[in-house]
Amino acid sequence: MERMIESPEGRVVQGAGMNGTEPLMERYIERAGLAEVWEKVRAGERLTFEDGVRLYESHEATAIGWMANQVRERLHGDVTYFVRNQHINYTNICNKDCKFCSFYAHKGGPTPYELDIEAVRQRVREHADFPITEIHMVGGINPRLPYQYYLDLVAAVKEERPGAIVKAFTMIELQQIARVAKKPLEEVLRDLMECGLGALPGGGAEVLTPRVHEELYNKKLDWRDWLATARVAHSMGLKSNATMLYGHIETLPERVEHLLRLRELQDETGGFLAFIPLAFDPQNTKLAHVARSTGVDDLKTISIARLLLDNFPHIKAFWMMITPPVAQLGLRYGANDLDGTIMNYEITHVIDRSNRQALTLEQLLELVREAGRVPVERDGLYNVVHRWDVEALPAAPSPAAAPVSLPVLN
Repeated sequence: MERMIESPEGRVVQGAGMNGTEPLMERYIERAGLAEVWEKVRAGERLTFEDGVRLYESHEATAIGWMANQVRERLHGDVTYFVRNQHINYTNICNKDCKFCSFYAHKGGPTPYELDIEAVRQRVREHADFPITEIHMVGGINPRLPYQYYLDLVAAVKEERPGAIVKAFTMIELQQIARVAKKPLEEVLRDLMECGLGALPGGGAEVLTPRVHEELYNKKLDWRDWLATARVAHSMGLKSNATMLYGHIETLPERVEHLLRLRELQDETGGFLAFIPLAFDPQNTKLAHVARSTGVDDLKTISIARLLLDNFPHIKAFWMMITPPVAQLGLRYGANDLDGTIMNYEITHVIDRSNRQALTLEQLLELVREAGRVPVERDGLYNVVHRWDVEALPAAPSPAAAPVSLPVLN
């Protein structure tokens, strides 16, 4: 059965339907022991904690991915979003000592740095000829930075890139900024928004359970405080993403618990734009003995997020964390967003030290089209910038750095 789908501009377009594959897949899903879950998904019913655990414990990734793809196409048809964005990490000095972090400065690790405002301006200017519509900016919890620094930071980036969405500061950073400001969080957010803050990236959630918090990141906000901070930000009109760092010490039920806590807050505020699964990279961390997540786990996590987070508009396959080929497959496993060009990602790992961490516009379009999807360029708030299925490419290649080699895991 073919469905009619509304495009981002409101046009009704033809979308991919389940057609003749549905009976075959339903038999497969029944043999996999997931028929009850599929009945709920097909009827648009909300899945439970037990359903989520059952999905994670199942080895039938294809069946789970197929179900998630039905939800993805129900919401978005073949549309796949990406953004031309730049990442800026203003300091790697941090006092939280998280066991999963390879970014923060420490003995035997990265050299400490702290960008002054002019250095931040220069980083933005480096890509002045590139049509970036989102600046993603986060850093460590550096107790030496005064309140005015954060205000100047946002204002400088917005001044250099007035047309871009400034997406900055995790919930942990926001609480630190409020602490040094000695002001209520609401007042701090108002000040930052007046300087140009347009959205929040949603990092620092890690796994929102007491056990994981106590063992891995007990100097940071716990799950209640992270959600409370997001609640305040959403009440101020700021949209955010939400993340989950998976593949370390967490259990499968704890992953589900994390997702359902996000879903509960989204029911309340409606402030989350996208969910971003982040595959843990153990290199250069205190958990270096932990094996990396597999491609199957990455795809299942994307799929289960799409099935459980029924109130989240978007699910992202973050190519920087799971490699472009796996992210491309994720577009058939529930994801409808690839993130973007990125530019200078430093927080978790280096995919390929021989190249800059960026994808060109042409590479992103190729990834989306090869997956049989329709590429739509967005800004940081999911406003449509370009419909590349109906618009011609610019005459000259996009002025990006040398492209990343696609099979890229170290």
